[in-house]
Amino acid sequence: MTTSYLPYEPRQQLLLPAALQDWLPQGHLAYYISDTVDSLDLSAFHERYAGGGPRNQPFHPAMMVKVLLYAYATGVFSSRKLARKLHEDVAFRVSGAGNFPAHRTLSDFRALHLKELAALFVQVVKLARECGLVKLGTIAVDGTKLKANASRHKAMSYERMKRAEAELKSQIDALLERAKAVDVAERDEPELDLPAEIERRETRLAVIQAAKARLEERQRAADTARGRRADDEQRPRGPDGTRKPGPRYKRAFGVPADTDQESFTDADSRIMKHAGGGFEQSYNAQTAVDAEHQIIVAAELTNNAADNDRLPALLNAVKATTGELPQQALADAGFRAETTLEALATTPCEVIVALGREGRSQAAIDADKYPHTAAMAQRLQSEPGKAAYRRRKAIVEPPNGWIKAVLGFRQFSLRGLQKVSAEWKLVCLALNLRRMAYL
Repeated sequence: MTTSYLPYEPRQQLLLPAALQDWLPQGHLAYYISDTVDSLDLSAFHERYAGGGPRNQPFHPAMMVKVLLYAYATGVFSSRKLARKLHEDVAFRVSGAGNFPAHRTLSDFRALHLKELAALFVQVVKLARECGLVKLGTIAVDGTKLKANASRHKAMSYERMKRAEAELKSQIDALLERAKAVDVAERDEPELDLPAEIERRETRLAVIQAAKARLEERQRAADTARGRRADDEQRPRGPDGTRKPGPRYKRAFGVPADTDQESFTDADSRIMKHAGGGFEQSYNAQTAVDAEHQIIVAAELTNNAADNDRLPALLNAVKATTGELPQQALADAGFRAETTLEALATTPCEVIVALGREGRSQAAIDADKYPHTAAMAQRLQSEPGKAAYRRRKAIVEPPNGWIKAVLGFRQFSLRGLQKVSAEWKLVCLALNLRRMAYL
């Protein structure tokens, strides 16, 4: 007896139009994101197309937002991969509802509406709070280093910039002299497009000089913040210009260290050390996470590797997003600074900041010189302080792990501090939606 199989006719056409609702199971993430986007205010997206006329028919902003958010929530960040997913993946097809924008269209939409996409982060956090998923009782903050869209091999140190600048100037002068010279002996030399060679070296020289100027400008700002002046003759001086005791400065005002580097591809990124070892062109991203359901309530970013001045900015971002401060904020030792603790001394939010790594003995703190740090040490020694800080790691570190390990987001697609900051909010927004869908 022959085996009886269920019908299988791969060339059979559908007799009736397919229903998108039959393609995915109920409760799928794509449906949740679609319903959530429909409840958000997208007027800022529509304003860009107002008055375009009937012949100008761009893709609907709601569809584009749904596709982008679902892509980021499932770890698809490349516009080319996203365009391919719209043809191959059922969930993306449902999100696109029969639309297939090209990868350039998707990339341009993200770039054009980056500010509006980042602003949706605030709307989603407010929606989570209305749903009771954000309580603002306790939040925990943390920072993580993420690679910039720039290669560390396309950066140059200040010392090498000076050498390359001198070499290029010498080569340009030599080529100019050669171009002017008309000598019979040159007829036997290999042909060389001198104008093109000169232009190539001049372009390279301009790029190096611009990067060198940025390094020097940044160093002047840093020296000014330290109280230095252009006429200090490399000696410590008071506000009135009088000399102060102390060793001479190693470098003149505004002169960077020879090892300071600048990237040619993303000038806003900085060389930072990563937790796993090694140094990369990176940005430092910070999150503030609510303890109730681990919803990210603030997502900030800087190109400074240190976190010790970021806690006030994070708390201000939480207040700007939710309308109020949390009752308690927990932070690790990276956020420790006397000036930070002093600035937050009068805030109604209880701030608990670690003063060192867990399990390591701490040196005695001079209470006269660092009164706020000494007060924090006493708070951490109390049982309520220990119990509160013990919760920090379990609250804030999982979202960073989800972003890197689950979503696979380890490097930004965009360049420049403002664009990267907006993309970081977009990533955190997508993670929040993913969390909210399954709560």
